[in-house]
Amino acid sequence: MSKILKVAIIGCGGIANGKHMQSLSKQTTGEMVAFCDIVQERAEEAAAKFGAEGAKVYTDYKELLKDESIDVIHVCTPNDSHAEITVASLESGKHVMCEKPMAKTAAQAKEMLAAAKRTGKKLTIGYQNRFRDDSLYLKDMCKNGELGDIYYGKALAIRRRAVPTWGVFLDEEKQGGGPLIDIGTHALDLTLWLMDNYKPKSVMGSTFHKLGSRENAANAFGPWDPEQFKVEDSAFGFITMENGATIVLESSWALNVVETGEAKTILAGTEAGADMTDGLRINGEKMSRLYETKIALEEGGVAFYSGTTETDADRECRLWLDAVINDTDPIVSPEQALVVTEILEAIYESAKTGKAVYFD
Repeated sequence: MSKILKVAIIGCGGIANGKHMQSLSKQTTGEMVAFCDIVQERAEEAAAKFGAEGAKVYTDYKELLKDESIDVIHVCTPNDSHAEITVASLESGKHVMCEKPMAKTAAQAKEMLAAAKRTGKKLTIGYQNRFRDDSLYLKDMCKNGELGDIYYGKALAIRRRAVPTWGVFLDEEKQGGGPLIDIGTHALDLTLWLMDNYKPKSVMGSTFHKLGSRENAANAFGPWDPEQFKVEDSAFGFITMENGATIVLESSWALNVVETGEAKTILAGTEAGADMTDGLRINGEKMSRLYETKIALEEGGVAFYSGTTETDADRECRLWLDAVINDTDPIVSPEQALVVTEILEAIYESAKTGKAVYFD
């Protein structure tokens, strides 16, 4: 009989309920045995809904970590506490999945990576968009060299009016920023992973707070409070890699554009290009003619069968638990996630100084 991992959730808010606990509940290789939140009622509700028999509830994560029977921790707290909780969890002998971004700052992310290496425990970051069908298909194409040398990428995380008005999303101190660190991080991670390029040379960035001060603004999640809106409403970066490749990163919660999309990428290589803006499309040149091909990834089309029901988050969770059980490397490595955080931090720094940030 295969091992069933004992999993604990630290932070029982929106991302834990909407993603982590939903996906963990579908796995046969893990069970949730402990829940921690600074609001006890939230932890109790999560335990009642998702917990195994006898699941424990905590309001102090340090008390939870004393339980030596726990194998895996999922950190689902605000960005400013990712590093503290992750390092403590690793030091207590647990494997850790930490929700994105890796940390609020690059220095904190480096502490997390050092702790993982020091303890020998596994650490991964919750970049579930890598696990989408289109992402996995395109990754195979890139690995097989079908796009050739990929020298340009555009990472897209654009919302027209979808500012999150709950939790601490608008709190710069707790989150470290707005749409750039929230959804831009997904688009950048996806683009770097597909390009398999983690050596940035320089970054130029700009951030804007042009719409966040407006009252009663149209918004998918209801009007935001301008007094609470302390982060940017849009941010943009121009990233040059050591090999000369260029990446443009666009992110927004509120921007006067019609064309939107989250965790999308556009790639251009010497042999072909790809984009996710309208499904997955491949473009190139054959026999002196340009072509475009749309990749059909849906498994439906058969009566009474709608295809797989595994979501990207479910797949991420399953493969993460498999990596722990089989002692293999997680698909999202902490080294890769650190580079994402370093670039995001450089965009914010460049935006403040008006100067380029150069990497060693």
